[in-house]
Amino acid sequence: MAHPNEQRFRDGYAAFQRGDMEALRKEFFAPDIVWHSSGRSPISGTFKGTDELLAVLAKSVELSGGTLQVEIHDCLANDEHAVVLGRIRAERPDGRRLEDVYTHVVHIEGGKITESWLTSNDEHASDEFWS
Repeated sequence: MAHPNEQRFRDGYAAFQRGDMEALRKEFFAPDIVWHSSGRSPISGTFKGTDELLAVLAKSVELSGGTLQVEIHDCLANDEHAVVLGRIRAERPDGRRLEDVYTHVVHIEGGKITESWLTSNDEHASDEFWS
């Protein structure tokens, strides 16, 4: 049987995939979340609080013309952390495409993500795509 935080993380991914940002805000992210996204693109950096985080998530959807898709390859969890090994696919309106694998590690307290670390397998390709 999967750990409850594994299902919680999977449910958060499903909310993102269906564009339910309010569910992310209310049900999955702690109000003072800290989100670290590696790289040097416009969607990279450290974002503090749900407002900053949701703004950068919206920007990623906007930059990809709504084509951004994330897919969970595997998910592991315990009482404090969850890890997703995932795949991202997106296309920019100018025809550039991104297909990459990534690692997403989160700290979970009380069923909500309090801190997140997102790293791309091919940081150079990711930065080029999002810039």
